[in-house]
Amino acid sequence: MTRYDIRLRIAYHYPGHVKDARHILRVTPREIGGQRLERASLEIDPVPAELASEPDFFGNACEHLLIHQPHDELAIELKVRLAVERPAPDLGMTPSVAAISALAAAARDPGGDSPIHFLGGGRLVAPSPEIGAYLRETLAPDAPVAEAMLALARRIKAEFRFQSGVSTITTTVAETFEQRRGVCQDFSHLMIAGLRACGLPARYASGFLRTEPPPGRPRLEGADAMHAWVEVWTGEDVGWMGFDPTNGCLASEDHVLVAVGRDYGDVAPIDGVLITSGPQKHRHSVDMVEVVDPR
Repeated sequence: MTRYDIRLRIAYHYPGHVKDARHILRVTPREIGGQRLERASLEIDPVPAELASEPDFFGNACEHLLIHQPHDELAIELKVRLAVERPAPDLGMTPSVAAISALAAAARDPGGDSPIHFLGGGRLVAPSPEIGAYLRETLAPDAPVAEAMLALARRIKAEFRFQSGVSTITTTVAETFEQRRGVCQDFSHLMIAGLRACGLPARYASGFLRTEPPPGRPRLEGADAMHAWVEVWTGEDVGWMGFDPTNGCLASEDHVLVAVGRDYGDVAPIDGVLITSGPQKHRHSVDMVEVVDPR
């Protein structure tokens, strides 16, 4: 088991006063997959006139807030202590790639965790036949699906370059595929678009990544902000399993899951409606450190 203290800070500066605003926050880690919250605090400035907690369709913790007073800045700070216990799974014991595709096609469960919601398009990502053909080079139909997914994550890590500043929220998977570079969001969207074209359920996972790795291990890419990876459905027995194409690895105890969805559009840390003029300035930082002495 590993314990972490995590601090997330999100700040906006607006060029003109915002009269009022409605926001949805998706920043609190989920208590699922070996994760357990020990304590959490959320500070918002200006203080909301209304604040309500309600999970969304996919089971993500959401804070709905309404700010009435005029403001030109918004500051959000989340502090959590969380325990993670996620033993390494036996990848070879998962069903084959072909079996998972058949099981997903036959699924009828309408719940938010069902694979049926992660086979088609979302708000930002649709299945891509071109990327699907690229992924099939690594997806032997008779291979255990988890082993195939890890090989695929490692291939994306090897063939695509992590580079900040070359993409935005509007960057398409086709552009990422052509440029062979981007950040964790781009690589996750690309992997999802290709897997869905292959009939394999894949969903976008948003969360935190250990900032400083244990001694002797390399620092992972994407640890200074909220991170993204991919969860793939591996059948009813094991369920969803995480794979990180940015770092070419399994989602392990280094990864803390906050939200899942069809793509980034379902899991944005902050979403909402406000009226102002001119471009906004945005700051976003994450500190995640292991708690050596949990007292």
